[in-house]
Amino acid sequence: MMLALVSASAETLYGPPLLLHEGSARTYVVMDNGVPSEVGVEMDRAFTVAVPPQGAHGGVTMPDGRSTFEYILDMPAENPTPFQHVTLDWNPHGHEPDGVYDKAHFDVHFYTISLEERRAIHTDDPAFMDKAGRLPAPEFTPAGYINPGVPPVPMMGVHLVHAEAPELRAQGPEPFLQTFLYGAWDGRLIFIEPMVSMELLTGEPDIFLPVPVAERYEPQGYYPGAYSIRWDASGAYYRIALNDLQWR
Repeated sequence: MMLALVSASAETLYGPPLLLHEGSARTYVVMDNGVPSEVGVEMDRAFTVAVPPQGAHGGVTMPDGRSTFEYILDMPAENPTPFQHVTLDWNPHGHEPDGVYDKAHFDVHFYTISLEERRAIHTDDPAFMDKAGRLPAPEFTPAGYINPGVPPVPMMGVHLVHAEAPELRAQGPEPFLQTFLYGAWDGRLIFIEPMVSMELLTGEPDIFLPVPVAERYEPQGYYPGAYSIRWDASGAYYRIALNDLQWR
């Protein structure tokens, strides 16, 4: 499937770059005729080379005992989307479930809550498990997405996966290369998350896929009907993006 065409007058807004050794990553928003059509993360190949390798120490220890390295990316100054910040989370060992997502990959979290709200999602909160158990009402949940029973993750929330994701099939599952998740906390949808394996990025991908959408969103704003993972050879960078933004 091809990306929708944008007008010749389209403009790209960039967030401040985050530097990692010789590499960099940043958010961006494509504005087309005054409205956002795409929001994403752009990272150059040098960034993907600079991330900690398998076996590296440090990072944040997740509930499954593995480490993740969190890189917080600010949005552009004039950000017209509902996404307040992005985390580019590098998982050199992958994460649970074993046999599915336990390979090196990036989790790209587009959060509709502030950094302070996200940091308050913590096991120190006596209501942590109660909030984790309150999922969004059906009209706020994209069709097909369920809580697979994976424990809530501090500073993230509850991950909702599509019941028919190819890598989760009971019979004949496909190896994980990329997938698309939503996230919830205390009855609200709070993040949208493409997951992309390093294996896929190494192959210089050009992927554009539609995604299920909810009947209603809170807050209202521009939300995606598709996402993409692309390699730009001319600039030597990758773009992991939410596309087909529509007011919802």
